[in-house]
Amino acid sequence: MAVTSFLLAAATFANASAVFARWPEYAGFWVVGNHATKRCEIVTSNPTIDGAVIWFGSGPYKSLDDARLARSNIRACPKDEPAD
Repeated sequence: MAVTSFLLAAATFANASAVFARWPEYAGFWVVGNHATKRCEIVTSNPTIDGAVIWFGSGPYKSLDDARLARSNIRACPKDEPAD
């Protein structure tokens, strides 16, 4: 009985470790406000909000279309954003 409990605990730990190991590999899209370009841009890596260049970030979004829709609804973004 103790061996079964140990194996179940080990399998649960291995499964949880695999999930966390994959997290940095997540590919998604983020909408960021860029002071340098004065635009809201769609990027493919989790942004670092520094306040000087990047003043906000929103996401992650699963698809480029989802990110575009989000960008169109963010009040801080100009409404004349170019197509990506």
